[in-house]
Amino acid sequence: MSTASSRPSSTLLMPVFIPAVIVIALMVVGTMSNPQLAGEIFSRTLAYITTHFGWFYMLSVAIFLVFIVSLAFSRWGNIKLGPDHAEPEYSFPAWFAMLFSAGYGIALLFFGVAEPVLHYASPPEGPALTVDAAKQAMQIAFFHWGFHIWAIYGLVGLALAYFAFRHGLPLSMRSTLYPLIGDRIHGPLGHAVDTFAILGTLFGIATTLGLSVAQINAGLNYLWPGIPVSTGVQIIAIVVITALAIFSVVAGMDKGVKRLSILNMVLAISLMLFVFAVGPTVFILNTFMQNTGSYLSNIVERTFNLQAYTASDWIGNWTLFIFGWTIAWAPFVGLFIAKISRGRTIRQFVVGVMVVPTFFTFLWFSVFGDTALHMIMVEGYTRLIDEVQADHAIALFKLFERLPLTGMVSFVAVFLIITFFVTSSDSGSLVIDSLASGGAQHTPAWQRVFWASTEGLVAAALLLAGGLSALQTASIVSALPFAIIMLIAAIGMWRALIIEGHHEVSLQHHMHSRQGAGRQGPGFWKKRLASLVDFPPRDKVEGFILGTALESMKKVEQELEQQGWEAEVNLDEELCRARFEVFKEGQVEFIYEIRLRAYAMPDFAFPETERDLDGDDHYYRAEVFLRRGGQAYDVYGYDQPDIISDILDQFEKYLHFLHISPGILPWKMEEHDDDTPPAREGEESPAKT
Repeated sequence: MSTASSRPSSTLLMPVFIPAVIVIALMVVGTMSNPQLAGEIFSRTLAYITTHFGWFYMLSVAIFLVFIVSLAFSRWGNIKLGPDHAEPEYSFPAWFAMLFSAGYGIALLFFGVAEPVLHYASPPEGPALTVDAAKQAMQIAFFHWGFHIWAIYGLVGLALAYFAFRHGLPLSMRSTLYPLIGDRIHGPLGHAVDTFAILGTLFGIATTLGLSVAQINAGLNYLWPGIPVSTGVQIIAIVVITALAIFSVVAGMDKGVKRLSILNMVLAISLMLFVFAVGPTVFILNTFMQNTGSYLSNIVERTFNLQAYTASDWIGNWTLFIFGWTIAWAPFVGLFIAKISRGRTIRQFVVGVMVVPTFFTFLWFSVFGDTALHMIMVEGYTRLIDEVQADHAIALFKLFERLPLTGMVSFVAVFLIITFFVTSSDSGSLVIDSLASGGAQHTPAWQRVFWASTEGLVAAALLLAGGLSALQTASIVSALPFAIIMLIAAIGMWRALIIEGHHEVSLQHHMHSRQGAGRQGPGFWKKRLASLVDFPPRDKVEGFILGTALESMKKVEQELEQQGWEAEVNLDEELCRARFEVFKEGQVEFIYEIRLRAYAMPDFAFPETERDLDGDDHYYRAEVFLRRGGQAYDVYGYDQPDIISDILDQFEKYLHFLHISPGILPWKMEEHDDDTPPAREGEESPAKT
């Protein structure tokens, strides 16, 4: 991978890029050369996978859900997605807002009305057009877009965040396999994993693009009847949306894209509130409560229901398609969720990812789906069934036809679909490009242009080869290998957490009996008390680190080398960090670092003075950092014997970890860091230790 300059001409990892492009090119060329034959092949493939692998999809998704929920309630739930000292980058309200934004998509606009109506008219079990069919329709919609969907996204996001932020591996799917295959993730196996992730993401985005242009076409035809509903118009729409996405990539409209995302969220909530207000409000509230309860009480049965006793393609056209589409889309959404979740605990992550988007989705389907069912069952608007069955994409606009401000609301919906997918295509191109570059986060614009163009080309090819059926097949087929990768990733994360558990035990070993044993001599308590109430300036703490701390480390280094161990002391004068490392072949190196860190002066330092916090000085600490992050205690004021004793205490715990972990591969990973300078002005003061 080329990384030579700050503006690299290419960051592509060729063993990943070339196989992915070859598979995509063969699919596109083959499809466009004979669309009819391609459509037949897609249909047969869909039937084969549905018949022979339907059980595997359902079992995999069930495992994903059980695994991620179990982690939240286990002792590992308190582990942070990042170093122990890491703090969340976003407040809870901002984080929940972004989770909501990720939870909203083309799927809700496309299926929010269509799916309940279609299941009501043709339920998988029992008679159609009945109250029981209506209940079943909403429960199926909840099941398709509820906890299972977010378990898929959450597993990928959790694994990526854990390995990238806590263990310093690339933000790429290959990293999830490190505890199982070690450095071989950088070889053919790792390349294959990222290649499958690229193909799954690309076909997932292409599926979304295909559905969105179908709905855009229906909306344009509704607003301006002179525009026909045809594949040609939809391909033109693909070209326009792809061009807008490319413009966004080339122009570097980061702030514009962020503002557009906020606009999307505002418009989506506004649409939902509008329908809620002008629709059957009390009916929506009642059905929301009832259907949520039914969903929760029947979740286990529906999870394993494959309609084994009926000869029907319903399961393949609906449940397997939606789950397959989600699995294919998972690297994109998972990476987004991972990026905004650094510093959260595993428990916070799971609860936030599973609960917030899921219940918003339930509310969305209750507002749009139950309003449609109310129109059919109570108001007698039965013509809606025939119209939706004839064209799924027209469902939302036919609902608006029975509500006030039809034209304006329909126009807003079309605009929302377009803007949502422009931002998603831009972000999706970045994710695919990162996967094709071995996890690189900064890549040249031309590479994202390439992937954005490829997404449009694949979507156009699939539409030519059979429309929705081809899109369904592409999603389900590409999801099959990636589902296997996700299962392996879950095993890898479980193994990594076991290793971390051993590490935690080693850190607690003899903590109370041995920590500080060598520095409990005469007068030590007085020095410790003085440090608790002292708030030293920067120059004094810098002098301590460059003098006492550094010399203490050098003495331990010399003694260890005499014992035949490889050790090294380094000093970062710019950041004022003294670092001591011990190396053992085949093992994780031991790291002990003392860093200069700044904090706002606490109120109790000057109780008699009225203070302006914005203008006050800061005090400084000499904090200890290990590989697993900051330890939140200050060693400023310690003598050389005290520092040496603390180093040995931590080194003893490290050796104990190696001793109690036989047969477990301790992988070599990059050390954690704040990603910020040590002197973080304005940071709230912690308790002095």
